[in-house]
Amino acid sequence: MSAQSPARWTDPERQELEERVAAAELAWLSMDVDVQTLRVEIDNFALIHHQLLGPLYARLDELDALVAEAVAARTGRPEDLRRAAEARRQVEELPDLDALFDSVREQSGQDGEAAPPPPAAPERVRPGKEAQRIYRELVRRAHPDLTTDPAEQQRRAAFLARVNEAYAYGDAAALDGLAAEWSTAPEAAPAVDAPDRADWLRRRLDWLTAKITETATEQVRLEQTPMGQLLALAPQDPDRLLEQLAEELLAKAADRQAELQRLLGGPDPAPEPQPVHDNGTHPTESQETHTMFPQIPSADAAAVPADAALLDVREQDEWDAGHVDGALHIPIGEVIARLGELPDEKLYVLCRVGGRSAQVVQYLVQQGRDAVNVDGGMYAWQGAGRPMVSSTGQEAFVL
Repeated sequence: MSAQSPARWTDPERQELEERVAAAELAWLSMDVDVQTLRVEIDNFALIHHQLLGPLYARLDELDALVAEAVAARTGRPEDLRRAAEARRQVEELPDLDALFDSVREQSGQDGEAAPPPPAAPERVRPGKEAQRIYRELVRRAHPDLTTDPAEQQRRAAFLARVNEAYAYGDAAALDGLAAEWSTAPEAAPAVDAPDRADWLRRRLDWLTAKITETATEQVRLEQTPMGQLLALAPQDPDRLLEQLAEELLAKAADRQAELQRLLGGPDPAPEPQPVHDNGTHPTESQETHTMFPQIPSADAAAVPADAALLDVREQDEWDAGHVDGALHIPIGEVIARLGELPDEKLYVLCRVGGRSAQVVQYLVQQGRDAVNVDGGMYAWQGAGRPMVSSTGQEAFVL
């Protein structure tokens, strides 16, 4: 070795520290890349999952609610009524998934849209003594004027901006973390042959160890989210997984639909034999038509008297789009709780196509009320040329 060649250290402990720090840096960087990649994959999978399967989940929830309401209308049992109310509440309280995923897209910078505004900053406080001590030490060590290199001055200025923000809120923990970050950053590393190199290596190793633990914790958290667990079932072929889920949801929806049709259209338990008139009709048989739901009284939309008492059990947005002027509006999920608002006279019940209204009529009849289902609902009403109005003043239509 020539006299001009730099001398390498011979301290085995120092050399081991150098190797451990290098290995920890490599491990942390690799884990960080994996976690960032996993986060993007989960976000993308969640977006596609919502777009493809969201409507199916919503339809299945609606069918579950309709089935529960049909059962409650048939039995009238308090437990069945409670289940029906809970099922309907679950449908009504679903979050706005489109807005939720639009927010995810914005935060990811997709569609060229700006990210949503950050949450309001916490209230500023007077920094405590510990925060003041750490702040002064950081400013003394990281001040941009301590270097003449423009790039280093810019790095220091950006770092001090974070320091000033933490100090403004008296956040001693954040300042302590910034102090550890500054003292262990590669840019702050002493020269290889500097006497304080070993101390810096130890601090750097402690910092890296903490980052590895933090990154590993985040990876576990992501993997245990519902979307993370779902993606783990087929990480190499998520599209096929979505197809399988769609098939399963469609099969479940078909089963629920069949069950609903059975409940609405199937015959009730056989009644006691009734005497028959000479004309072949039973004395208690309704003279209304029985086209859609033979087990309940029903009437054609065109045959509903102009002065009839009408009950519309659709949701608010359906009502606003178009309804019969003068009708009483009570969404199906509120009918049981608002029975006292119903008039005592014969009641003609409406929904969109006659399914929900049939459930309400079933329940009302069991309660001894005189109720008739308007066969075909508002679609039939509109088709018969009966008048409608909207809540907006615009032309009324059936939603």
